[in-house]
Amino acid sequence: MIRRVLFSLFLITLLTPFVQADTKRPNILLIVSDDQGYNDLGVLGNGIITPALDRLAAEGTRLTNFYVSWPACTPSRASLLTGRYPQRNGIYDMIRNEAPDYGYKYKPGEYDVTFERIGGMDLREKFIPDLLPSEYQSAIYGKWDLGTLKRFLPTSRGFDDFYGFVNTGVDYFTHERYGVHSMYRNLELTTGDTGTYCTYLFEREALRFLESHSGKDPFFLYVPFNAPHNSSALEPEIRTSVQAPDKYKKMYSPVDPEFKDVAQYKYGGPAKVVTKEARQRDYRASVTCMDDSIGKMLALLDEKGIADDTIVVFFSDNGGSGGADNAPLRGRKAQTWEGGIRVPCIVRWTGGKIPAGTENDAFLSSLELVPSFAAATNHELPEDLILDGYNWWPTLRGETGSPRTEMFWKRRNQLGARVGDWKWTVMGEKQGGLFNLAKDIGERNDLSEKHPEKLAELKAAFDNWLKTMDEAEPRGPFRDF
Repeated sequence: MIRRVLFSLFLITLLTPFVQADTKRPNILLIVSDDQGYNDLGVLGNGIITPALDRLAAEGTRLTNFYVSWPACTPSRASLLTGRYPQRNGIYDMIRNEAPDYGYKYKPGEYDVTFERIGGMDLREKFIPDLLPSEYQSAIYGKWDLGTLKRFLPTSRGFDDFYGFVNTGVDYFTHERYGVHSMYRNLELTTGDTGTYCTYLFEREALRFLESHSGKDPFFLYVPFNAPHNSSALEPEIRTSVQAPDKYKKMYSPVDPEFKDVAQYKYGGPAKVVTKEARQRDYRASVTCMDDSIGKMLALLDEKGIADDTIVVFFSDNGGSGGADNAPLRGRKAQTWEGGIRVPCIVRWTGGKIPAGTENDAFLSSLELVPSFAAATNHELPEDLILDGYNWWPTLRGETGSPRTEMFWKRRNQLGARVGDWKWTVMGEKQGGLFNLAKDIGERNDLSEKHPEKLAELKAAFDNWLKTMDEAEPRGPFRDF
């Protein structure tokens, strides 16, 4: 378990020479995709087109052993912004309504008193903008998903500027969440961009911010795309795929047929849905469109002469779903198999700060962002702040192994514990087991009977972690206190 004294030790003994060598505080560009598969980078050769992300990989370090703290949207995002496990920061399940899953469209006024509208991150939690030096300017353009009431929105939680949608998913063109409009600018609902594809809007805002802030105070820019998440629409022919502009669909092989009729859709009756082949094409097209936007951001950093002064981090919020490719991992989004929690990640800090064109298989996670950003900006974190992550810079520079030796996951009755190379997975009552990830990354060979002592060790470690989380100062909205 992380202790402040341990973090201080790493900061003092490992970072001091690094900070002294370059005292200029870097800009930070954090880009997060939504439901992107572990294998969905062009550099990996699966046929997806991602030249900008491939460039990042060539100029930075690709992390192959990188995890998020929860296998779906809301808790994962809460963790990466706080540096704390979902069970510690209080967001350990989704802030969403289940009724639309069964075809229900909320009536006017009804949505306003549902949990998706009133739930939010505990106001005592601090996000990255409040954990950086005061001169940093911060903005978020994209998916928020941590509360829709004004007190929960980004500009009430430390960010200086916000444009994006406030809940867990929208229609890419109408910007509605199952019929409820969801796009905000700062604290106010806005409908002025209705009809424009979301990725283009988040690109527009990010480029505007970079244009206006280059050469000034350092910045933290967070761009959480909703691509390539499925559309949150009620219509089956839209909902069963990812919306993408035709320009990018045409970059992939034609699909015929695009739709098929089913006798019974998930919430009743016959429906027209997207075929598997069209779903993969649409998914890939949305990733390529997002990649194009990322490329424009990187080009602008170059144009402004601030690329060497800017840390760029990219990863997916959780494992892939729909048309995603999670190979060679087992499982997908919403599961504690590796395919739900191990994600693609690339870190670039040019000018010799970390190696370029390398792969790093160190055990690392999104919980490392907060302490690592604090270290890079030479900023002292509050003494009473309990973090669950470590400073990753010595590891990325190859000076030390990863300080992370264990990690734990809990999504309702789905559990996961990794200690060293060993992983214990529980997927409900009938699936799971003990696996040696160093030899079996696909979690195919259950070693529970062969190594009962190792199984007991991981279960004990998980129980100890859960006890620590239960003893932590309680946070809403899910904890009873």
